[in-house]
Amino acid sequence: MRQAEELDTRLAERLAELRVERGWSLDELARRAAISRSTLSRLERGEISPTAALLNKLCAVYEQTMSRLLAEVESEPPQLLRGEAQPVWRDEESGFVRRSVSPPHPGLRGEVVEGVLRPGADIVYDAPPVPGLEQHIWALEGTVEITANGSAHTLAPGDCLRFRLWGASRFRCPGPDPARYALLIVLP
Repeated sequence: MRQAEELDTRLAERLAELRVERGWSLDELARRAAISRSTLSRLERGEISPTAALLNKLCAVYEQTMSRLLAEVESEPPQLLRGEAQPVWRDEESGFVRRSVSPPHPGLRGEVVEGVLRPGADIVYDAPPVPGLEQHIWALEGTVEITANGSAHTLAPGDCLRFRLWGASRFRCPGPDPARYALLIVLP
């Protein structure tokens, strides 16, 4: 649990740094991200942990993927990353667990993420963090419904969906079992 708290603290600090680097006030960031000023303030002070949807909005404003943002608060990823050392981020509110199987590296464009959604989890992202982001979603267990750029798809174990994301997206687990999938992300 201590590792997760340390990650949340470093994430809060990095989010504040990104805003300051751009010379934005909290009010300006709130306007750009459509997030309340008070929520942003509490987030930057580490009083709350961001949800996946909130983090996605901030990533879109800062024009970077969630994985890249999370990688910035981790130490330099090694070439080989053992399963027990892979960073895991949890959004308890939405029922989403995200494992960075191959954490991003500034010199590389691709990464692999494992996602797990509990039954009933429904996450909506207003926009991609980087327009034109290429995604490959390979369903491993359970059923996951993916909506990307206005097209809805239901994936069963073994199915793979590939697209470039320009608009909103949605990840939903209709149940009755959790959905587990591999997400391969390639920057444009």
